Amino acid sequence: MASLAEKRVADDEAPPADLQARPEELRLLEALLFASAEPIDQATLAKRLPDGVDIKAALAQLQAEYAPRGVNLVRVANKWGFRTAGDLSWLMTRESTETRRLSRAAIEVLAIIAYHQPVTRAEIEEIRGVVTSKGTLDVLLETGWIRPRGRRKTPGRPLTFGTTEAFLTQFSLEQLSDLPGLDELKGTGLLDSRLPTGFNVPNPSDDPALREDEDALEPGDTLELLLAPAAEPEKDPEKGEGN
Repeated sequence: MASLAEKRVADDEAPPADLQARPEELRLLEALLFASAEPIDQATLAKRLPDGVDIKAALAQLQAEYAPRGVNLVRVANKWGFRTAGDLSWLMTRESTETRRLSRAAIEVLAIIAYHQPVTRAEIEEIRGVVTSKGTLDVLLETGWIRPRGRRKTPGRPLTFGTTEAFLTQFSLEQLSDLPGLDELKGTGLLDSRLPTGFNVPNPSDDPALREDEDALEPGDTLELLLAPAAEPEKDPEKGEGN
């Protein structure tokens, strides 16, 4: 008969029951997510796992397992990764940082780009009813929340803007369709309850592909050239018209 000490050693060496019954695909998935320095999209994870694994179900199960723990499995911008639980974020704070607040103009421009993308500077100005300064766009480009998409197929070929994955990450959105709609905006007081007839909030698209009315950016394009005002044509002194 085994001694009490031998039984204790055997009990200590035996893995917990929940680990013994844990599917191997969950262990593989967990290892891949922990080892990656950046969030991973579902398609990439599926390629690394054995054939036949239901990646969607496995992610959902793993997310449920980690929900009550100190780290959670979250999906942001359609990519998966582990993050410190929201209620424990204060543990990671070692120094205070000064938050740089966006101007009202920058917030308005960012909202217009998010909901109306792809949108040009002229279209932004038409919606706002005021001229948009280059500095406002510069600030949003520096944050990494917007990007030049292409050029509109219209005279002057103006630049079109759209949001980035960094925008989704900053505002904890899985996709652009998660942006609040008309009823939600009214409920939070961001919109007047007495709106003009026919007023509506666009449904933004997550499709990064260029639209039919957009051309791709050219290899020589730089942000300095893209945002610079278009040069006016020289005038013929005799005719008094542009060349």
